[in-house]
Amino acid sequence: MTNEIENQFFLKAVVDRFENKTAVLKLQDGQTLNWPIKNLPDDVSAGSALRLIISTNQTDQSEREKIAKTILNQLLKRPKNGKQS
Repeated sequence: MTNEIENQFFLKAVVDRFENKTAVLKLQDGQTLNWPIKNLPDDVSAGSALRLIISTNQTDQSEREKIAKTILNQLLKRPKNGKQS
């Protein structure tokens, strides 16, 4: 089962256990996925809830552009009194 929020598709998973250099992730539908531990955040432990985002190169590029525009707009925003601090 995939979820969609603002054109981002993701799977929810829980870290079931660690085996050698692999984390065994249990997906919502009961399937398991072997994931390299080196590709997980440092604070992950057994039982941690994860969200795996699925995107294409085009979706990824679009998201980076959206973030860049938001940051630029925040940088260019002037205080209401018209003076910059």
